[in-house]
Amino acid sequence: MNSSPSRPSRSVFRSLVAFACASSLAFAIVPALSAVEPTLAARADKALPLSHTFEKVESTEGKPFVLNLRNDSNASLKLSGKVLLSVVNHAMDKARPLPEHTLEAGKTWSIPGLTADDKVIISSAGYADLEIRVPFKL
Repeated sequence: MNSSPSRPSRSVFRSLVAFACASSLAFAIVPALSAVEPTLAARADKALPLSHTFEKVESTEGKPFVLNLRNDSNASLKLSGKVLLSVVNHAMDKARPLPEHTLEAGKTWSIPGLTADDKVIISSAGYADLEIRVPFKL
């Protein structure tokens, strides 16, 4: 009896070559993606020049907090943002968009109608987003 070792078929060989080529593409993509990351990191390192305070106000609606944002820079900032609500109804959106606002240097923007544990996210071109959580108590 002949017991010669069997040779892999050509289709198996082609499959292995195709797999090796596809795997090597992953190693080519990783350096290309890491070249983009420093640009994103540079943008994220620049913090918005805003200071904030909270104010508690009397309200019949149960939303007793006002967020006051002050522009600490020497230039005006074009801001946009949203409020992620801590308590939502099934029929409500979880996020309440804030209208775009141009905040002059040294001026204050007041955002009313906040409740405890709401999260306010403020954005501006060229800066990292500013996330502020409304406290439970002042």
